Amino acid sequence: MKFFWALLLSLGLSVSALAADPGVTESQILIGQSAPFTGPAAQLGVRLRLGIEAYLKDINAEGGVNGRSIKLISLDDGYEPARTVANTKELINGDQVFALLGYVGTPTTLAAKPLIDEAKIPLVGPFTGAMALREPVDRYIFNIRASYNDETRRMVDNFLFLGLKKVAVFYQDDAFGKAGLSGVVKALAAHGLKPVATGTVKRNTVDVSAALQTILAAKPDLVVEVGTYTEAAAFIKAARAKGYAGQFANVSFVGSEALAKALGPEGNGIMITQVVPFPYSGASAIVREYQERMAASGHKDDYDFTSLEGYIDAKVLVQGLRKAGKTPTRTGLIDALNTMSADDLGGFMVRFSPTNHAGSSYVSVTSITKDGKFRH
Repeated sequence: MKFFWALLLSLGLSVSALAADPGVTESQILIGQSAPFTGPAAQLGVRLRLGIEAYLKDINAEGGVNGRSIKLISLDDGYEPARTVANTKELINGDQVFALLGYVGTPTTLAAKPLIDEAKIPLVGPFTGAMALREPVDRYIFNIRASYNDETRRMVDNFLFLGLKKVAVFYQDDAFGKAGLSGVVKALAAHGLKPVATGTVKRNTVDVSAALQTILAAKPDLVVEVGTYTEAAAFIKAARAKGYAGQFANVSFVGSEALAKALGPEGNGIMITQVVPFPYSGASAIVREYQERMAASGHKDDYDFTSLEGYIDAKVLVQGLRKAGKTPTRTGLIDALNTMSADDLGGFMVRFSPTNHAGSSYVSVTSITKDGKFRH
């Protein structure tokens, strides 16, 4: 036995190092991310990672978690499911990360889900509100943001309160778009209504001509858009060019700031539901903390909803790692996250349990102003 321990020491190993899962050393924990950093949806991945890194930079400067720094490995998937699958294999088998964080998109995350389940590796904070990632509960996937059902219900209820009932849906023709469409249909059904028209666009394209013709023919009061900022902007501009004067509303996944920039003056009045607090004011502690750490990372006044969500995702992961103990394991992290039954991150509540991995149902409504900013 003494020879065994001597051999371990001679190899530079320790009991804790042997006990830890892949991605954990005496000084570091590796975390993996697959997201779009190029292509039409690139700003979603870029901004989400920016918020994640702002939080991790500060945590690492303070000594990390139990003496271990957190290193994020981010791989570009271009918002294409096949690339997400390849990236996930690389992160799990090649880089051997300890956990996953901040995946972007419904079709991409769903494509990676079998690999996540097989590896029994936790994924924290996927940037999607799809019910397929919430019901039934997946032991390894911890959703922080509200669902698309939550967002579309708030959107539809607010609009119908004005007495306008003709709602059309423009959606991305994949799992993400269909999840949003389902939410709108469900929200309208609660009022005895159905969409007056629907139209689709292929992922990572801006060919909206067919959808435009079908939707405008129905003369809707409201067009709910379930797509990325490039697709949504293309549809809005084309509809306005044809004289449509009705209202547009988007779910949070659209990328609010990117949409405002793409639309310019035509963005005035466009509604967007949000799943995190308003990032431009200091009304809540989590936002003040986020702004301070963004500024410390060299991004003073460079605030937005997406980077705030990344910041919150990273904070939840780190809180789970702290609760997981000095020798973190994937099972220990999962168990720790499941104890976050009512954790207040500073005005933003997160609730997990073994039977519920929908961490938040927070939804607010914003709109773009004439100068490309946001009103709450």
